[in-house]
Amino acid sequence: MLVNIKTALVTMLGVCVLLTGCKADSGEQVNRLSMNSDTANQNGKPIVLIIIDSIMDKPLSKTIQEGNAPALQYLIQNGKYYPNVISSFPTMSVTIDSTLMTGAYADKHHVPGLVWFDSKEKRMVFYGSGVKESLKIDQPQVLMDAIYQLNHIHLGKQIKTIHEELADKGMESASINAVVFRGYTEHTFNLPQWIAHSGGLPEQLKVTGPKWLSYATFAQQDPNNNPNTRPWKKFGMNDDFTAQEAVYLIKQRQLPKLTLAYFPENDKPVHSKGPDELSGIRNADQALQTIFSAYGTWEQALKDVIWIVIGDSAQSYVYDKREESIIDLRLLLKYRIAHLNQPVSTGDQIVIAANERMAYVYAIDDKVDLTEVMDQLKNEQRLDIIAMKNENEVRVTQGNSEKMFSYAPGGKYLDEFGQAWTLSGDHEVLDITIADNRIQYGRYPDALARLYGAINSHEGRYVVVTVQPGYELVGESSPTHAGGGAHGSLHDADSLVPLIFSGTDIEPGTMRIVDIKDWILRLVNG
Repeated sequence: MLVNIKTALVTMLGVCVLLTGCKADSGEQVNRLSMNSDTANQNGKPIVLIIIDSIMDKPLSKTIQEGNAPALQYLIQNGKYYPNVISSFPTMSVTIDSTLMTGAYADKHHVPGLVWFDSKEKRMVFYGSGVKESLKIDQPQVLMDAIYQLNHIHLGKQIKTIHEELADKGMESASINAVVFRGYTEHTFNLPQWIAHSGGLPEQLKVTGPKWLSYATFAQQDPNNNPNTRPWKKFGMNDDFTAQEAVYLIKQRQLPKLTLAYFPENDKPVHSKGPDELSGIRNADQALQTIFSAYGTWEQALKDVIWIVIGDSAQSYVYDKREESIIDLRLLLKYRIAHLNQPVSTGDQIVIAANERMAYVYAIDDKVDLTEVMDQLKNEQRLDIIAMKNENEVRVTQGNSEKMFSYAPGGKYLDEFGQAWTLSGDHEVLDITIADNRIQYGRYPDALARLYGAINSHEGRYVVVTVQPGYELVGESSPTHAGGGAHGSLHDADSLVPLIFSGTDIEPGTMRIVDIKDWILRLVNG
């Protein structure tokens, strides 16, 4: 299939935009700012929640020790720091951000991963992945999945986002470059003409979000933020764009009750060079310094605002040698596997949706037995967790193992988060220890709830598979990161992120991203 240059750029723009966030119609938003009075924060301190992509405790601590993260250091010294908050699963940005925004795992919010197969539409969904993958499918669809379908079709309507819950309480909020932004206020995304014309897309797209919505090149608050939306600035998917939008709200004295701001740039250098790379943290800190300086002094910034900084997922090192570190799932399965650049045909049996260190393997042929798929996969010793749904149970095994473990919600076993379970089989498969009917997690934190969420995240018959640290999974044309970093798995190497906050003594109910929403709502009400 021939792909012209403009269409390729549309794809890359879609990839860039997905990995950070969106904006609203800038003219409409600026007018709204000028008409509002300075009453947004009359009920207490505003909250600014900053997500730094792929930030981890050890590289953060090293950056601080070297004196290259003064803003984050200042926040830690004048607040509280927790190095090991548990992420969602799969540990991919769209799923994690959906959990952060809804306070639920994927079985409730229904965003399964960065890449997945829609059994109703019989197509792959790419919110933004490798360019090679994206170029093999409908590029306008990639863009629409990322900026519209994710929030307005796929994200479960039966569960409210934090923007919606705040609006229900009569409180305003803002989203800057966040992937998940659904709210009640209608906004217009303005697609550049060359994008719309080359992809057969509308020049304007109606979305709903919080009162203030900034999303890269599609919408912005600050009319002077255009330089940060240039192609070489990833069309606005950068830390500087996010910081300038936040500063604009601060200087306009219109910071709402909650502002969610996403710093995307740390992700790329960590993927490229590995978890020890520090340049992205330095850049994020500079952006945070810009925001703090909008208050005149950092002391005033901490006095006026409740600040929360959190990561989304960690990244673990991928071994250098590609022939050893990259596991091609197609070579492990003795079925006819659907191709990305062709519609699913009646002869296809399996679809693979690889999410770096995790994958969904779908049986689209009724004759394919998922148990047989698991048996074929477990012949590969580098695979870690292999799981499938069996009625209300989750069945779990491992690569190169005959051990089997099953579990279901409800029962006599209680985990450290107050969740009750029924367990059977060899619980060592998920590195669980049990004493007096109490569950203690090992290298897979909150494993039962997180894996259950992925297994029940969307329709279809599929196996969930993860890979051991040091390795990465691929299907057709999947991006790879040999010698760098990757995430996606259930393992703690991909799952633990730092949390910093100041301006409050109220703490989250648990140190899990799934509980951050409820914590913020308590802060708002407190």
